[in-house]
Amino acid sequence: MFFSCSKDETETIPYSYVNFYINPNSTMYYKLNVVGGWEYLTGGYNGIIVYRLNQDEFVAFDRACPYDYANGCRIEVESSFTTAIDSCCSSRFIITDGSPFSGPAHVSLKQYRTTYDGNNLHITN
Repeated sequence: MFFSCSKDETETIPYSYVNFYINPNSTMYYKLNVVGGWEYLTGGYNGIIVYRLNQDEFVAFDRACPYDYANGCRIEVESSFTTAIDSCCSSRFIITDGSPFSGPAHVSLKQYRTTYDGNNLHITN
């Protein structure tokens, strides 16, 4: 039997109902008007990051770190706009797919489904 001092990452971020629409081309979400743009939105367990992959595709992730979600810290997009970091445990994630690439987290960010019809972006779980 193996014992470890590391955190058990089999825990999942608690379920939080997500089902809303935004218009990513509006001035309200001006950062999403361009490819590579991102916005923080209210919702999910600890907030949501929406990132525009290309003209017609978006990804949305919960801002809770899968390594230490219960501490109240939020994932923040870094100045490169291609990575995000949890300031508490220093785990870093690739913003285009949510995968971890440094720090103690070994599980990807919780992803929400996105559907874009050319006008409205539907974010749901």
